[in-house]
Amino acid sequence: MQIDALRRQLEAYREQGKSYFTTSSFQSHSLVLLHLLSRIDPDVPVYFLNTGYHFPATIRFRDQVAERFGLRQGHDLRPFVPKNMQKDAQGRLLFTSDPDYCCFLNKTQPMEAVLSEYDVWINGVRRDQSRARQQMKREQPTPQGAVRFHPMLEWSSRDILAYRKEYDLPEHPMEPEGYLSIGCEPCTRKMDPNMSEREARWYGLQKSECGLHTDLIEK
Repeated sequence: MQIDALRRQLEAYREQGKSYFTTSSFQSHSLVLLHLLSRIDPDVPVYFLNTGYHFPATIRFRDQVAERFGLRQGHDLRPFVPKNMQKDAQGRLLFTSDPDYCCFLNKTQPMEAVLSEYDVWINGVRRDQSRARQQMKREQPTPQGAVRFHPMLEWSSRDILAYRKEYDLPEHPMEPEGYLSIGCEPCTRKMDPNMSEREARWYGLQKSECGLHTDLIEK
């Protein structure tokens, strides 16, 4: 979806009286959607899931990007459960023993509350990112009654790179170090040459999604 089609869709949502927001992980590939939105509506609310486990470089980069793109409504979304309570029965932090529940507390649960406040979630998932995302549609409902709108669904990684070059978008400062899929620090590693992009997340676990794109969507 190019900018004119995206603009028309957002205008249609407004005409229908629907409120919308977007989320971003502020990785290099995430910036295309943010840049498109900043050209159409710089007042779009942008939520960042601040799990408390992000690399410091990601937090700094987030602030730099928001200022450069002129995004005026940035929101940190934090977990309801404090870190000292995110432990298992043996006292281990959950990312070491139950990463699915860790993701639920730090990402999925906070997002559930946001989805109860808005009508439309502008989401940057792409089909080429994972098997789970290949089955997604342009619009899909959430269990909370909102609609997920996926304007980047048909974009490829090549399309993303071409747009980044055309508009000279910045890259996450850890990308030149070999980090191409960057999430929480305990669950992110550098890419090996024979790994796919998302294999660097939750490496060695039977896990490729945090729950935002599996639990917060009606099939």
